[in-house]
Amino acid sequence: MTSTGTSTGAGTGTGTGIRLHAPAPGWSVTADVVVVGSGVAGLTTALRCDAAGLRTVVVTKARLDDGSTRWAQGGIAAALGEGDTPEQHLADTLVAGVGLCDEDAVRTLVTEGPDAVRRLIETGAHFDESEEGDLELTREGGHHRRRIAHAGGDATGAEISRALVEAVRARGLRTVENALVLDLLTDADGRTAGVTLHVMGEGQHDGVGAVHAPAVVLATGGMGQVFSATTNPSVSTGDGVALALRAGAEVSDLEFVQFHPTVLFLGADAEGQQPLVSEAVRGEGAHLVDAHGERFMLGQHELAELAPRDIVAKGITRRMQEQGAEHMYLDARHFGAHMWEHRFPTILAACRAHGIDPVTEPVPVAPAAHYASGGVRTDSRGRTTVPGLYACGEVACTGVHGANRLASNSLLEGLVYAERIAADIADTQEGHEGREGREGRVGHEYGEHSQEEAGHEEAGHEEAGHEEAGHEEAGHEEGGHDENRLHARVPSPAAPPEKPDHPLLAAEARFAIQRIMTDGAGVLRSADSLETAADRLQRLHTDARDALDENGKTAEPGVDTWEATNLLCVARVLVAAARLREETRGCHWREDRGERDDDNWRRHIVVRLNPDRTLAVHTTDTADFPPTLPTAARDFVRTGGAPTPSPQEQ
Repeated sequence: MTSTGTSTGAGTGTGTGIRLHAPAPGWSVTADVVVVGSGVAGLTTALRCDAAGLRTVVVTKARLDDGSTRWAQGGIAAALGEGDTPEQHLADTLVAGVGLCDEDAVRTLVTEGPDAVRRLIETGAHFDESEEGDLELTREGGHHRRRIAHAGGDATGAEISRALVEAVRARGLRTVENALVLDLLTDADGRTAGVTLHVMGEGQHDGVGAVHAPAVVLATGGMGQVFSATTNPSVSTGDGVALALRAGAEVSDLEFVQFHPTVLFLGADAEGQQPLVSEAVRGEGAHLVDAHGERFMLGQHELAELAPRDIVAKGITRRMQEQGAEHMYLDARHFGAHMWEHRFPTILAACRAHGIDPVTEPVPVAPAAHYASGGVRTDSRGRTTVPGLYACGEVACTGVHGANRLASNSLLEGLVYAERIAADIADTQEGHEGREGREGRVGHEYGEHSQEEAGHEEAGHEEAGHEEAGHEEAGHEEGGHDENRLHARVPSPAAPPEKPDHPLLAAEARFAIQRIMTDGAGVLRSADSLETAADRLQRLHTDARDALDENGKTAEPGVDTWEATNLLCVARVLVAAARLREETRGCHWREDRGERDDDNWRRHIVVRLNPDRTLAVHTTDTADFPPTLPTAARDFVRTGGAPTPSPQEQ
């Protein structure tokens, strides 16, 4: 992919015509909204949509509790402590974002965040409390206040995931687990109409199918598996970003990949998910030291080890280069056994599992890919540039994080923007049918499910034909939803051609992509390293393209080949953006452009995929995000395609 030059204006979501090669769907389900992903963003969206009376289907790549949220150790940031304010949280977030945060988006986050956390607690999440019964707040890098709520010491994500999964199961939401989303379905007008997906399981839902819905929410998490070493689980292969690009959506700021400074070092050749050593350990007083025991972050930033993550990652990398070392150390021996066992039991267990005892020895650490600050570009309600397609959580780029995410803002972003997305979908579909009809139907479908029935649906065992018939019957009985109108707008996916239009990569290409990205687009980048990475990635694509053109064949469709193809897609976009941004800012560190350049680069890079697989690239005029949809397109979404009333009629 190469840049086609500068373009202006927001995309209209007309699609690219590029699809993953896959069998035709053999089953289908109909809903009002399909949420793809089961982390804090996805499950919060699903619960809020269900509460608004929307028939909601959750699709998740593994089990409900296997997403990135469960791995979050540190906590969730919000101005909940005495003396803390949203304005102070805003200030810390803007500093961490290094001039590229959208201030309006951040203000939304920090002002709506405290109540969103309280609602999470009402949902059933239990956070650690002091003896007086107040939230026990801690501090992490970039925060000038103790505002991080945590659970189980260092198991915050696991507790949030538990609470949300239990709430989803209690409400009987339809879920399809072990399902890899493939591509977006659109109607004749280019508006979202559902997704195709592949279920890896047993029963009638096995194989490729479709969920028909006028609203799709991408909450697929990150793309950390594009690098050799990451804190992300194996499922984080950039599927949501790749789907959005193929659907014609815009992505932004993909060059800003945050490398967590303190990941347990397992050896130079270690690949895949690596154990995280939470920033909260430094927040409680652990020190970064080199092999000689010297604290090298002193004097580099006023907050030393608690500086924003990009600064700490750079400090570690510089000292590693100076000393020819493969890692540095995190020294928290002064905590003592009691504190390690009660405040950081998960980290303690992970270290000991790898032969390291933090109670008696420093922990070897090095930076590893952790979080994508960029993603699918959205507005303040989570709307992308494709009508009806939303994005939330790490897959999205709301403008909150700028060039570097502030520690523990990610879970908060998932909460706040999930609620906003659910409200927008409910508002949009309110014009399509009466709320009373929706609520009556949802009571019929969900309220009477037994736990046994819910379990069958979660595993994807219920017969697809029966499910869809059940939806239609409920719609006709309640009179609130016109299935015929929906199906008229949603064409069935066409059978794939005998010769694929676009190649799939072989499964082993995944490891080649990871090595290319680690070598050329990791913590340290330069024009030369990025050019080499771009050339090597292009060769992978060209080889697959040539093989398809010469013999009409490509890799067999399957989870491994779809994931490798998605990884290549996001890797090429990331490298293209990193090559274009000729400065160092936040977690984008160019050795050959070591200074921040506000005159030329205090703006966002926005990328869209063309039908010929080249890139349409433009930069915003300011650090603020423009609207995702032109006024006419937004009216189209809100009216469901009906004519927009003239001013006299409104």
